[in-house]
Amino acid sequence: MEPEALDVVIVGAGLSGISAAYHLQTHLPEKSYAILEAREDLGGTWDLFRYPGIRSDSDMYTLGYSFRPWTSPKAIADGPSILAYIRDTARTYGIDRHIRYRKRVERARWSSEQDRWEIEARDAASGELVRYSARFLFVCAGYYDYDEGYTPDFPGREKFRGRLVHPQKWTPDIDYDGKRVVVIGSGATAVTLVPELAKRAAHVTMLQRSPTYIVSMPAEDPIADLLRERLSSHTAYGITRWKNVLLGMGFYNFCRKAPGIAKRLLVYQMKRRARHVPDAETHFTPAYDPWDQRLCLVPDGDLFAALRHGTASVVTDHIESLTEGGIRLRSGQELEADLIVSATGLRLKFLGGMQLEVDGTPVEPSERLVYKGSMLDSVPNLAFAIGYTNASWTLKCDLTSEYVCRLLRYMDEQGYTSGAPRRNDSSLEEEPLIDFSSGYVRRALGAMPKQGSRTPWKLHQNYARDIALFRRGKIADSTMEFTRRGHR
Repeated sequence: MEPEALDVVIVGAGLSGISAAYHLQTHLPEKSYAILEAREDLGGTWDLFRYPGIRSDSDMYTLGYSFRPWTSPKAIADGPSILAYIRDTARTYGIDRHIRYRKRVERARWSSEQDRWEIEARDAASGELVRYSARFLFVCAGYYDYDEGYTPDFPGREKFRGRLVHPQKWTPDIDYDGKRVVVIGSGATAVTLVPELAKRAAHVTMLQRSPTYIVSMPAEDPIADLLRERLSSHTAYGITRWKNVLLGMGFYNFCRKAPGIAKRLLVYQMKRRARHVPDAETHFTPAYDPWDQRLCLVPDGDLFAALRHGTASVVTDHIESLTEGGIRLRSGQELEADLIVSATGLRLKFLGGMQLEVDGTPVEPSERLVYKGSMLDSVPNLAFAIGYTNASWTLKCDLTSEYVCRLLRYMDEQGYTSGAPRRNDSSLEEEPLIDFSSGYVRRALGAMPKQGSRTPWKLHQNYARDIALFRRGKIADSTMEFTRRGHR
């Protein structure tokens, strides 16, 4: 059977995939496209994760789409609300009609003779390979491994008589009513789980190896509420969005330029909210500087409230082994548990794990540089959407989608059929793609592409700067190489 021929294939129907489709059909309505989604429904992360209390760790005025106002009063929204927002966006703009579900992309081969990608996707229902042909491939699969999270090999795991679960594998049958629960970890997932589990569990203990920076903010944005009362939804949304973008950028730059002062301020606000919590000095004084790892966000200080009420507690120690009844710590203390939740991080998987080939030669991502945070060195007609580490994911993904549309329009206008960034500066130094000390990042960096030491190979993690680069920067810069079919 001949592969289905399309102008653009988008991989992934999550937050960024729906954004890519909107921009493509709005700015280039003549282009044919399809979204290949490995799972049985859209939503990506927000459909996959079902653990109690799942919510955003960014405000929804910047995590929401630039073209579709977030109208709920919740600035920090729960997972089901975010999923409903994504689904409603896809339905409103007719994007859902372009989604091919249960199609996991395994391989994409570029042919310079045809100037097209041949894409192979495994059909989950039949097990057969389905082929597509596309002029351009846009990967919006994020960088998380949706199949498995990261759980350390805990000594004595086989002895534990209770249930051990990773939040990524949470199922409705997991019972924690009246149970003793230990949540291992102190990142975004852990600080979300603890206050929610504490509402029904007998007691919840957050077991951390080291403290994390935890910032509390109102669950509802009073300024956004005020603006919505006086202005149209689009105007109010735009003002609130930029307010939060500028505040976030300002705070991040402050933390980077004055880490000592920032650390004292953040530790002070954590200890103030954790008043009357035993040994708060130990539990809320991180050893690293702010933004060496991502900060954790809690709405209305719900984690600290659970700690103050005594329904939850925090322990800072290392695990020696699991036992029949819980966890033995290196200090000799034993934590009793009926349920252990391993909120120990995620696994990263670049491009959803698909294999790339260019003219029969396999592409090894770890040997390539990233151009503008969205293309790979010497790989034609391919882009990917990866969000910011210091701000909302969608901010960068929206800009990437706009850039892809600009790139495709330019190629059409000039009659080009192929475009790829080429590393042509021998003095360019390679740097890790993500400048974070988090464990989930360090474990995966060896398999990820690199960034360069200068623009356009450098990821600046700066939304205002990227607006200039993506919306107004030259398409035909000194790095991009374009060709016409038959004129190489």
